[in-house]
Amino acid sequence: MMFLLRLLTLCGLCLTSVLAHAEAERPPNVVLIISDDQGWKDYSFMGHPHLKTPHIDKLARESLVYTRGYVPTSLCRPSLASILTGQNPFRHRITGNDPALVGALAEMKRPLAMKSPAYQELRTNYSRNLDALPKLPSALHSYRGYVSFQTGKWWERNPSDCGFTAGMSHGDTEKGGRHGDEGLSIGRQGIAPIEKFMDDAMEQRKPFMVWYAPMMPHTPHNPPQRLVDKYKSLTPHLPIAKYWAMCDWFDESVGELMGALEKRQLVNNTIVLYVVDNGWVQSPSGEGGATGAERGKRSPYDGGTRTPIMVRWPGHVIPRRDDTHLVCSIDLFPTILHAAGVDDPSLFRSLPGRNLLDAPMIAERQKIFGDIYEHDVHDIHNPSASLRYRWVIEGEWKLIEPNRERVPEGVAELYHITVDPDEQQNLATGEPDRVADLRKALDAWWTP
Repeated sequence: MMFLLRLLTLCGLCLTSVLAHAEAERPPNVVLIISDDQGWKDYSFMGHPHLKTPHIDKLARESLVYTRGYVPTSLCRPSLASILTGQNPFRHRITGNDPALVGALAEMKRPLAMKSPAYQELRTNYSRNLDALPKLPSALHSYRGYVSFQTGKWWERNPSDCGFTAGMSHGDTEKGGRHGDEGLSIGRQGIAPIEKFMDDAMEQRKPFMVWYAPMMPHTPHNPPQRLVDKYKSLTPHLPIAKYWAMCDWFDESVGELMGALEKRQLVNNTIVLYVVDNGWVQSPSGEGGATGAERGKRSPYDGGTRTPIMVRWPGHVIPRRDDTHLVCSIDLFPTILHAAGVDDPSLFRSLPGRNLLDAPMIAERQKIFGDIYEHDVHDIHNPSASLRYRWVIEGEWKLIEPNRERVPEGVAELYHITVDPDEQQNLATGEPDRVADLRKALDAWWTP
């Protein structure tokens, strides 16, 4: 009997050791938080005088924070495609939100044209530009066995087409699928679907990835009245108060998500990354950033392209704030792959981004680039057809170069963005050599 007890004890110790080793070898869970239409300064931790964002502030205190983060383009669908693929829009070829109505489609009323079989086929073929590229969820699944969950904004057919093992959106255009459909309830109606997914992944003992892209603080700006009341005394413009309240409401949802990780004791083995799909400048009239404020969404200015980018991974990332180095949302893909323990040099060579956790690699970067397109895509296979601007930042300087076929009145714009962060003083005329050098760099990056 004593021998049997010792044997059972030894077996129990061996099993405990094996499980502990397996837990240590398991790659980290990934939670990717993507805000939607939020200005880069619109947080307490970024110095906003009125906005309260305590949950995102806490995340920032616990993270490596790059305050000079950018997205390559300032419109949601192409920006999200860049996060998904780690590529710039001219490479993944998702450059606008929708294909333009051309030919016979242009003669139809827009709502009818967009429901027609011919247009639905055009939309599907447009999305298929992504098929030949590695996608983040499919790479994590193939290399490391991740399960993944799509929520919120989503444009690219069914999420399974891009490697998600589960998702809230169906993507069926005949049933109202366009930019997220049923997935757009996340955040505004809580995060219960994410919590269920986490529980299922834990039961399966699988590492997981969550794509949390709620349509917040995106319009409609209809936050709870308690939050509108909180801000309407701070501005004479009700649309601005509602936008600030939306940012606050989104912050509350981030707090729910972080609380879900804490409740399940997942904090230490989860890497949390934060980015915004594009910026926003709220118009006092209520027209919004896309049409009412020319320096926000869809523009080449920092109001449309700049975002804080954060990485939290307890025990692996030392929290600090970096106000110097340039980073981009295309860096998220290689960062997550490195953290997950993916080791495929050929895959990394296909990605133009850099590992955000590799400080020397980030410090070596001299320039970042971006491109801005029409909302509607004129040729689903040719990015040049819809190009409006290219831009490059080197150190403290930013050049915006118009595509004069699309912006015939455009001129080169040069800004000393650390001195002039709102890009009010165009210095191009007085700095011809700098303009020429930066233009040469743009052409080396991509010549349309």
